[in-house]
Amino acid sequence: MKKAAAALLSFRILYGLALLIAPGKVAGNRWLGPGAYQPAATVALRGLGAREVAVHGIALAELARGGPVRPYLAASIVGDLADIGAAFASRDGLPDNSPAATAAVAGGSAALTAAVAASLEK
Repeated sequence: MKKAAAALLSFRILYGLALLIAPGKVAGNRWLGPGAYQPAATVALRGLGAREVAVHGIALAELARGGPVRPYLAASIVGDLADIGAAFASRDGLPDNSPAATAAVAGGSAALTAAVAASLEK
């Protein structure tokens, strides 16, 4: 399952890099709508991108050296759940299906991450 963990972590790093480089394009469709292009939103989106790169980059490095990965995967799950909560808390200013789409995408990510974490040796 190390290959699955490495693939998951690499994808999350790429997602984070995309948020750092083009936050509006990544988040502006169904997730945040046109507001994703506003400077105030790009600050938060780039912060989210940095979180993705840092947490998952450290986890990938730990995986490569045989270190503990589960704490970083747990942090990733908490971040995904926070994204869902934030989308529902701010639903009045978001596109109509944004909270549900966020729940599907971030919830699926959290579930996949939990499955990968459970498959790794302690």
